[in-house]
Amino acid sequence: MYEVWLLPTPTLLQGSGFRVLLLHRTRTSRRLGSSCSVEGKLNRSGITYMASSVPVKEESQQHLGCSVTGDSFIRHHLRKLSPYQPILPFEILSTRLGRKPEDIVKLDANENPYGPPPEVLEALGSMRFPYIYPDPESRSLRAALAEDSGIESEYILAGCGADELIDLIMRCVLDPGDKIVDCPPTFTMYEFDAAVNAALVIKVSRKSDFSLDVERIADVVEQERPKCIFLTSPNNPDGSIINDETLLKILALPVLVVLDEAYIEFSGIESRMSWVKKYENLIVLRTFSKRAGLAGLRVGYGAFPLSIIEYLWRAKQPYNVSVAAEISACAALKNPVYLENIKVALVQERERLFKLLREVPFLNPYPSYSNFILCEVTSGMDAKKLKEDLAKMAVMIRHYNNKELSGYVRVSVGKPEHTDALMECLKSLY
Repeated sequence: MYEVWLLPTPTLLQGSGFRVLLLHRTRTSRRLGSSCSVEGKLNRSGITYMASSVPVKEESQQHLGCSVTGDSFIRHHLRKLSPYQPILPFEILSTRLGRKPEDIVKLDANENPYGPPPEVLEALGSMRFPYIYPDPESRSLRAALAEDSGIESEYILAGCGADELIDLIMRCVLDPGDKIVDCPPTFTMYEFDAAVNAALVIKVSRKSDFSLDVERIADVVEQERPKCIFLTSPNNPDGSIINDETLLKILALPVLVVLDEAYIEFSGIESRMSWVKKYENLIVLRTFSKRAGLAGLRVGYGAFPLSIIEYLWRAKQPYNVSVAAEISACAALKNPVYLENIKVALVQERERLFKLLREVPFLNPYPSYSNFILCEVTSGMDAKKLKEDLAKMAVMIRHYNNKELSGYVRVSVGKPEHTDALMECLKSLY
């Protein structure tokens, strides 16, 4: 049997796959069947767990103690989720290719090949309290970021990479079934996290030059009423930027704008972090992965309107930025000269790489404001095979399986010697 407890006031509990109405004062019961039963029990707070009052799939009813399988406990929408496809790390590549990690030219993940400032390794080597939980508010890091960015620390929230903040924003903003706007081709984590959070994704494809279709975005916002739109500037994978005029048009729409500036340092334009003080519907995300070479330590941060950041503080994990990550990020910010020199070196190498790629007869590179270059693969050459052929020579570049980019490859900017190795291997193919 299951019991429906009738409480002092009517209450509606609702969630994925169930809806329960709690009434008051008396109670009723109904027999489920002879083989399985569930009883609702009133706890001290007056709340009861009870059987669903709407139909659920038979596989979910296995919870009643008949023949339970582990996946029957998993939320239904997650059973259909395709896993995110990350780039393979050095250790795995080394094993697969049969080469030492230092012999691999890794130009597939937009990492900073110069690594962090020397102060980072020194700080990690002298870390005093790794056995103590980190500061849940990352106060030292946020103070350093405030000085670095010019925006007060109360507007700043740090995370375990910007990826954590993307997911945190969605968890705080989106109810199951809410909609977001995505503008492919772009960073696929937005679509992935939306799926994890049971949100719907409305895709407004970019134009042939990878610029945003602002008119179409405005139409979709008016017709579909999405909660938020995710934008990247410079955009991954093509390296295009969003100018002020375009961003202001989108900010005028009734939608939360999440602007991902993971690659802003290479663009020559200023960050819009300070804009969150003026625009209540703007969030700006940044990272230490590209600028400071800390991809392996996972440190991201964002600027938020005060009316929004309050709720992210409530919902975030308490110790989300590790002691090692915070120490490293603070140490990196203490050497702005190093960070500037590395940025200049990568921008100069980007321009050299672009000119060399234009000379390859089967590649059409796009101008980029980031630390990577997107290339259309032409002249009958297969993009996936090109990636595989270079991998056999221990040169790793990025190829995409999605429809929009199946005929493209993306090349990260490395050191001059990495560019030389890439070009030597490309020349062997024509």
